[in-house]
Amino acid sequence: MNLPTSMKAIVIAGSGGPEVLQLTDVPVPQPKAGEVLIKVAAAGVNRPDVLQRQGNYPAPKGHSELPGLEVSGVIAALGENARDLAVGDAVMALVPGGGYAEYVAVSELSCIKKPDAISFIEAAAIPETFFTVWHNVFDRGHLKGGEEFLVHGGTGGIGVTAIQLAKAFGATVFTTVGSDEKCAAARALGADVAINYRTADFAQVIKSETAGKGVDVILDMVGGDYIEKNIRSLGDDGRLVNIAFQKGSTATVDFIRVMLKRLTLTGSTLRIRSPEVKGDIARSIEEHVIPRIVAGEIKVPIDGTYPLAQAAEAHARMESSAHIGKIVLTVA
Repeated sequence: MNLPTSMKAIVIAGSGGPEVLQLTDVPVPQPKAGEVLIKVAAAGVNRPDVLQRQGNYPAPKGHSELPGLEVSGVIAALGENARDLAVGDAVMALVPGGGYAEYVAVSELSCIKKPDAISFIEAAAIPETFFTVWHNVFDRGHLKGGEEFLVHGGTGGIGVTAIQLAKAFGATVFTTVGSDEKCAAARALGADVAINYRTADFAQVIKSETAGKGVDVILDMVGGDYIEKNIRSLGDDGRLVNIAFQKGSTATVDFIRVMLKRLTLTGSTLRIRSPEVKGDIARSIEEHVIPRIVAGEIKVPIDGTYPLAQAAEAHARMESSAHIGKIVLTVA
């Protein structure tokens, strides 16, 4: 395949609103040892992209400063020692940056071959949320069948993924959302109890619905005053996993509850983890999740698609919080 030397990509022209996302020409990246070059078909839009654009989530040192953490596409070139994939393979991949572009280089460990039954648009909406949910809910939160699980933001990208995965593996699922319409959407995805946080205190609802016992695992990206409420909502030996702090990362907490209920408080961020760690998660997704998506047991809800040049409009849609499911940029 003859590769161009330049490509179209979205750059962040200074911290600010969606308007700072600009389509421009940049050099095509060269795959390093163990990497592959993907000709991008589609790229998922995620909350961390918004934070990066605002200046609050810089790219890891040594990685692309272009936004975009997940893509689908076709392998266009192989770096030295890349042996598991071939030029022409259709893949989806978790990338540390650079996804809003016509080409992106990434460790082949972070790639998953795309089954024919999954479209490129759906595939682009899988890696960031499914890697994040699998690692945090199952690897770190140790959710098991028969347990009770709460995820906040049930109709965002993380939420729609967490609801379905938890339900598919036998958990009872609670979620919080911001409207009655979103409550209905969350229940349609499999949530047993959907709580409109604008009209009800989720901690009180959890207490009532579980007869005071509380839930076993909570996945939270809100933080702030939710931290104390999460701790109150956990049952004995419960696990709280934080992956973001939209309302702030500090809170006043009475840790006597943590001690008496033997709680585990943990969290993680994937972007800075090694290719080997991401590769381990990718193999788990291949084994446990992709077959369920192919079979139609787990859906990849798409809120909408935008051409790459309209990345600003895609970000505005995400910041409106009106979306239900994933937002995707179409590239090729």
